[in-house]
Amino acid sequence: MENLHLPAAQALRDWGRSHRFAGSRDRGAIGTIVFDVLRHRASLAWRMEDDSPRALVLGWMAFHKGLSLERIGEMACDRHGFGELTETERKHLSCSRPLEDAPMWVQADIPQWLENAFMDIWGADAVVNGIALAERAPLDLRINALKTDRAKVARALSRFSPEETPHSPWGLRIRPDPDGRLPNVEAEGAHGRGLFEIQDEGSQIAAMLTGAAPGMQVLDLCAGGGGKTLALAAMMGNRGQIFAHDADRMRLRPIHERIRRAGVRNVQIVEPHARRKLDDLENRMHVTLVDAPCTGTGTWRRHPDAKWRLTEKALQARIKTQDALLEDAARFVRPGGRLVYVTCSILKAENEDRMKIFLSRHVDFSPIHWRDACDIRSIPMDSGLSPFLRLSPLQHGTDGFFIAVLERA
Repeated sequence: MENLHLPAAQALRDWGRSHRFAGSRDRGAIGTIVFDVLRHRASLAWRMEDDSPRALVLGWMAFHKGLSLERIGEMACDRHGFGELTETERKHLSCSRPLEDAPMWVQADIPQWLENAFMDIWGADAVVNGIALAERAPLDLRINALKTDRAKVARALSRFSPEETPHSPWGLRIRPDPDGRLPNVEAEGAHGRGLFEIQDEGSQIAAMLTGAAPGMQVLDLCAGGGGKTLALAAMMGNRGQIFAHDADRMRLRPIHERIRRAGVRNVQIVEPHARRKLDDLENRMHVTLVDAPCTGTGTWRRHPDAKWRLTEKALQARIKTQDALLEDAARFVRPGGRLVYVTCSILKAENEDRMKIFLSRHVDFSPIHWRDACDIRSIPMDSGLSPFLRLSPLQHGTDGFFIAVLERA
């Protein structure tokens, strides 16, 4: 990962191809170690006083796997072991620095440069929220209401012990097994028949807050692979029209197969090269959804390597893109229509700050309180940012999301 600057998933795939002696169970175990170390990289480095890969993995074995110093020493000297422990390693494994003495960013396992941003968002709860973002995430599914209901999908996947999600009426949740593994549900026949899609409950809630209904005209301006597009189609009962567009043709590519599988008939895909077709939609949309490209800080449970790759320069680039998308989206909203802005980020710079600037430039838009946009009584009213909604792993059990619903006068 570090030598070739690869994302963790790609590095693991490449390693598996070049080390054929490792079976699927070995590869799975190694993947779990890599991702768990990345979740807790800052705190492991603090306790080991060393940020090297070897030190981080040794720290994980002691402080997260719970192995004794003697057991780690035995494994080190095994025929396939990783080499005898040094005296310094033995010292840190048996008597590490207490985390209570560490800086806030170390305790929260976040990049140091984001410490002030987390304190600004959560104050005294910054550390516990950082820890929640470092936990293993469950697998959330959205059932396809065009074809089935939640009970039927739950029965089809019963061997995985799915639970109903607490906030979304379409969601099922599968917990990781004790080894941190999740089932490959996309290999299931029910998935092939379009009965469900993988989608975090937070993303499902974002779709609900659009208020999309049968007969409406809807634009999904940053449709990507189509997760929210499919949820909107189900909300609309295949009636009305959804225009799905994305500036990145590779991100948009999976939407074609997913639409066919789901039995969706009210989506018109606008490819990047056909962008001019959107000009005909100005002032016509009941709902314009901007699922904006962002830093992905809300998805660190699933992509823990991303938090260590994120830079201030990348954040500033995302902010410029977000402002441009909001300006573009505003022209499509009809009078009385909604502009819905969504990110999978928890940073104010990408969320409240973007709304403040946009609303200062567009006096014909005003925010709708999230509770009035869609009545989801299970979400606590103190979910902050009134009138906007921030979802988080700690408070809601979802990925981190920000959702703002604006109405045009």
